[in-house]
Amino acid sequence: MKTIKLISGREIPILGQGTWRMGERASQKQAEIDALKLGIDLGMTLIDTAEMYGEGDAEKIVAEAISGRRDELYLVSKFYPYNASYDGVIAACDRSLSRLKTDYLDLYLLHWRGSVPLSETLEGLQHLKQAGKILDYGVSNFDTDDMKEAESLPGGKEIVTNQVLYNLLRRGIEWDLLPWCKQRNIPIMAYSPVEQRAFVNDSKLEDLAAKYNATSTQIALSWLLHQDNVISIPKATNPDHVRENRAALDIKLSAEDLERIDRVFKPPSRKMSLAIR
Repeated sequence: MKTIKLISGREIPILGQGTWRMGERASQKQAEIDALKLGIDLGMTLIDTAEMYGEGDAEKIVAEAISGRRDELYLVSKFYPYNASYDGVIAACDRSLSRLKTDYLDLYLLHWRGSVPLSETLEGLQHLKQAGKILDYGVSNFDTDDMKEAESLPGGKEIVTNQVLYNLLRRGIEWDLLPWCKQRNIPIMAYSPVEQRAFVNDSKLEDLAAKYNATSTQIALSWLLHQDNVISIPKATNPDHVRENRAALDIKLSAEDLERIDRVFKPPSRKMSLAIR
C-alpha cells in the first residue's frame, strides 16, 4: 500500500476504509464487520470512524473487526464540535478508545468547526498527544480560512490532515484549499470519494472503464488515487465493493486519461463554498 509521509514523520496509507452509516442497523452488523475484515486482508489497513457514526456504535463495529490485529492498522476517529473543549475532547477520546478497545488512535480529528475556540481544542489535542492517547491530530470540514486561523495558533502547525468531501463531482477544493494544504505538506483525506456510488455506469467514464476492464466507479476512485497529497476512504459493506475499491489502486491512468477526465468533470474556475455532507 502506497503511503504519504505526514509532517509528524509518520506515514498514512493513501487508501483506506470509511465507516459512515455503520452501526445504525443491527441486521447489518455482521456484514459490516466482515467487510472491514476483508478490507484489512486486502491491505486497506487505514480505518476511519467517528463518535457521531451510529452514536458510537460504528466504533464498536470497528473494534470487533480489528480484534487481535490492532498493530496492523492505522486507526482514525473524530469528535463532535460540542466535545471540543479542553476537558471535552479528552473525555470524548477516552470514550472512543473504550469503544474501539484500543489504547491509542493513530489520528484524531475535530469533525467540523463549532463554537469552542480552536485554541482550546488544540490545547486538548496536545494534551492527548503528550499522554500517548493519540499519535497525531487534525481537522475535518475546514476551509482555507479555517486552516489559516488554526495554523496561527499554538499547536496549529501540528495539524497533519484535513478530511473533506472530495471526488470528481466535488472538485471545489482544488481552487485554493488543496494547493494551500499541499504547499504545507498537509494531505487531504477525501471522504465520500465515490459519492455514494454515484458513478455506477456513468456514461462519461464508460470508455475508460472499458479500456482498463474496470467499472466506472473504479475509474472515479482511481482518479482520486492519482491526485498528489490525497488520501481516499471509501465505505463499503458489500464484499464485491470492497474488492472493487482495492482493485482501483492497481489502475494506472495515463496523463491522457487524466486530461480526458478533466474535460468532462471540469476543475473549478472560481472559489466555491466547501461542500459538506
